[in-house]
Amino acid sequence: MNGIIYRLTTKDLAVLETMLMRRRAFADALVPIIERKLAESSVVPVGTVEPDIATLNSRVIFRVGDGQAETRTLMWGDTSAPVGSGLPVGTWRGLCLLGIRAGQSVLAERPDGSGQRILLEDVAYQPEAARRAARAAGQRRHGLRLVYSAAADHWPLGEAGKIRQTEGDDPGPSAA
Repeated sequence: MNGIIYRLTTKDLAVLETMLMRRRAFADALVPIIERKLAESSVVPVGTVEPDIATLNSRVIFRVGDGQAETRTLMWGDTSAPVGSGLPVGTWRGLCLLGIRAGQSVLAERPDGSGQRILLEDVAYQPEAARRAARAAGQRRHGLRLVYSAAADHWPLGEAGKIRQTEGDDPGPSAA
């Protein structure tokens, strides 16, 4: 990582700090890279991050060295995405991409000291920007809508509200 001021949301910062605490306990080789990332970052509130910044759960298009462009989703762990579609921030590539702006490149240092240049070509989807756009369009936070609400004394199809079994009607455990 080199001379770039990374922009982390408060959520991204919390994830990196948690990752740092856990990895320090095991003397993980990524600890110095996480520490440097935190030291070189400015923190912004979740709702104000620019839409071209790679945040957690963003779908990013990036290129490693002279290789082909790859599209992945930056994520906390690697268990919630189909194989090949996610890029955990616990990997050196994911960690390097987190917090940079589309068009920026960074030297991704591996724990062994070698490195490769990674270019963030585009942020195809950023959840914070999508949330702002939905709010601006007047959409609700969730897609659920109440379609029917009956009064407590009203039962569908005219049935009376009563419990079927009363005392003495218990068929016992053999009925289960």
